[in-house]
Amino acid sequence: MKRIAFIGLGNMGGPMAANLAKGGFEVVGFDLSQAAMTALEQAGGKSASSAHAATEGAEVVISMLPASQHVESLYLGEEGLFAQLSAGTLVLDSSTIAAETARHVADAATAKGILFMDTPVSGGVGAAKAGTLTFICGGSEAAFAQAKLVLEPMAKNIFHAGDSGSGQIAKICNNMLLAVLMAGTTEALALGVKNGLDPATLSEIIKQSSGSNWTLNVYNPWPGVMEGVPASNEYKGGFQVDLMAKDLGIAMDTAISSRASVPMGSLARNLFALHAQKGNGGLDFSSLQKLFAD
Repeated sequence: MKRIAFIGLGNMGGPMAANLAKGGFEVVGFDLSQAAMTALEQAGGKSASSAHAATEGAEVVISMLPASQHVESLYLGEEGLFAQLSAGTLVLDSSTIAAETARHVADAATAKGILFMDTPVSGGVGAAKAGTLTFICGGSEAAFAQAKLVLEPMAKNIFHAGDSGSGQIAKICNNMLLAVLMAGTTEALALGVKNGLDPATLSEIIKQSSGSNWTLNVYNPWPGVMEGVPASNEYKGGFQVDLMAKDLGIAMDTAISSRASVPMGSLARNLFALHAQKGNGGLDFSSLQKLFAD
């Protein structure tokens, strides 16, 4: 049985670690939240007093953290995990961070003989709980061959996008498009409701027409239309506005560095930034509906 250290047990990391434990792995987790570690224990895993303690004897390390600086702090420097991990350890970072950061961390891992992949995910909290996430991996073929065996209990799809950083590039492209789709969907629903249409009826019409998209099919942003989504729970849980704004910021930085034109992505970034500034940063990103409904 492989021993896996899982660092970061939040809305996404917690269910992911739980699925690994249910899949037969020995999972030792660490998070700053005691409640998160208790939840892992209830799912069959173990908790540790620190990230360093969690990785003692681990063959695989998985991290799910908020941003680039957290990933660098966890792995790099004299106090980082790379200073203690054994050569041959497989490290999978499922955070959504800048591709440049992923490449920098990968280079540091290689220097220590550690196999590192950036493995960001798509699918949201629902897929994390169901074990149906899409993993988008960047790194060597050798690392990918080992990573697949570990990722399978958490995944519906596992893609190898290319070399280090490629997973992050593919992820921000996906999230930028998701933000554009959410913005367009919330705008269209608000337009219909303000002109007398029932939001559930309008949603069904669009789902069966050319405007159909993921946000309408599985993540409807209008309250009460779909059960089990954040919109029907006062926009609690899910993928926070602040995190979407962060991801869109990474997309904009990447576009600037590569001289790519992203006018729709830029507009979406501004809309989510405005929504966050109105005090909605901790709500699910589908709460952008409030911006148009109000």
